[in-house]
Amino acid sequence: MQTATTTEFLQRIKTLLSDHKRLIQRPNVPQTESNGVFTRYQFPILTAAHTPVFWRYDLNPDTNPHLMERQGINATFNSGALYHEGKFLLVVRVEGVDRKSFFAIAESPNGIDQFQFWDHPVVLPETENPDTNVYDMRLVKHADGWIYGQFCTERKDPDAPPGDTSRADAQAGLVRTRDLHTWERLPDLKSPSSQQRNVVLHPEFIDGKYAFYTRPQDGFIEVGGGGGIAWGLSESINPAVITRETIMDQRVYHTIKEVKNGQGPAPIKTEHGWLHLAHGVRNTAAGLRYVLYIFMSDLEKPWQITHAPAGHFLAPEGEERVGDVSNVAFSNGWIVNEQGQVFIYYGSSDTRMHVAVSTLEKLVDYCLNTPPDHFRSAASVQTRIELIDRNLNFMQQHGL
Repeated sequence: MQTATTTEFLQRIKTLLSDHKRLIQRPNVPQTESNGVFTRYQFPILTAAHTPVFWRYDLNPDTNPHLMERQGINATFNSGALYHEGKFLLVVRVEGVDRKSFFAIAESPNGIDQFQFWDHPVVLPETENPDTNVYDMRLVKHADGWIYGQFCTERKDPDAPPGDTSRADAQAGLVRTRDLHTWERLPDLKSPSSQQRNVVLHPEFIDGKYAFYTRPQDGFIEVGGGGGIAWGLSESINPAVITRETIMDQRVYHTIKEVKNGQGPAPIKTEHGWLHLAHGVRNTAAGLRYVLYIFMSDLEKPWQITHAPAGHFLAPEGEERVGDVSNVAFSNGWIVNEQGQVFIYYGSSDTRMHVAVSTLEKLVDYCLNTPPDHFRSAASVQTRIELIDRNLNFMQQHGL
């Protein structure tokens, strides 16, 4: 026979579960305003509250009589993405209140809402040098038949002076899987750079070799004398070793990528070239600002950029601008479905996940026909005047 206390405890659990179910099932609706390139949606697709109740609470009244959160979740963001067996899957960076990030898969039937986490987080094997933290996985279905994950593995810098807990070492971790349930850990990528972030595997072989987009940098935070999106080839994937990195998309003074830039997800193959999504970072009086931008590279030579629209493609807006690390939009996952819709998954301010939806046709048009950056105010004004004059002429011709 249940006591009143037990009955009350179970009722509180049922309330937690029903509130969580209501959040998961909440329909997401497109925002009414659009720039014509993509459509944002009203609600974040994933927040800390979307994580399962049984990840956070001890549901046993004997060990947790006050029904407290025992293992809280701080944020869900920066998700890799894959369309697999008719499902939209995100490998989410989940950060606990202990500041440790881990990966977990969330699944949606339509790509814009009803994202539900699988019961257990990803069990990621460790190397002989264990990771302190892992984050920002890119997912790539490669031509060799495997699904690969590339992520940042962070460890304390072994050369840090005693008592210095700020210095870290970032490298590119690699895993592969067939079913997204069992993961094989491969050796970390080796490259000429002392540190690596934002490493992405190209989905096809190039001259029979594995190709990578990298971001060489001299320190854990500062890119130093390096920087820019680089390109490198490896004879094998196990281990992956790049002997030469060539910058293909460099940082540029007084642009959206003056401080840092990095490849987002793996590029999408189109008849016009490889379509890339990347992030750029610039300085402001309020700190760093992360935005997304798009460019296109040659089909046969993916390291050669053919089209680069000026400025950002997507920047944080409204509530997206506020969070653990404010003024940040970051993407490492996008999906193209059978109808040519493109679902762009982006994290905002290291706190939550969103989706913006476009089409392959629109993104290619945007990339091919948006003017490039001419790097001077006077040139920017001239480009805008040309647009204004064309529009005034059109309006006059049509009585607008």
